[in-house]
Amino acid sequence: MFQKRKLLKRIKLSKDTIAGLEQKRSRSQAALVSALLRNDIPNDEDVDYFNRFSDMIDKEREHLHTLMDEYETLFKK
Repeated sequence: MFQKRKLLKRIKLSKDTIAGLEQKRSRSQAALVSALLRNDIPNDEDVDYFNRFSDMIDKEREHLHTLMDEYETLFKK
């Protein structure tokens, strides 16, 4: 039972982390879209910021899928 709660807590923390990262990424995404709409070249910092947060989100999603698979393996028999 303790292991189940611990795993569910880690899953929730991972989902919260993804939500926070997506919020941060959306700020730079807005700057990129704005630059494209004005037919300007996007700022390199905004592009790097967007790419960095996209990579972090992808890694955290992989971690979340691992946790969810572990949960299903242990408790969905």
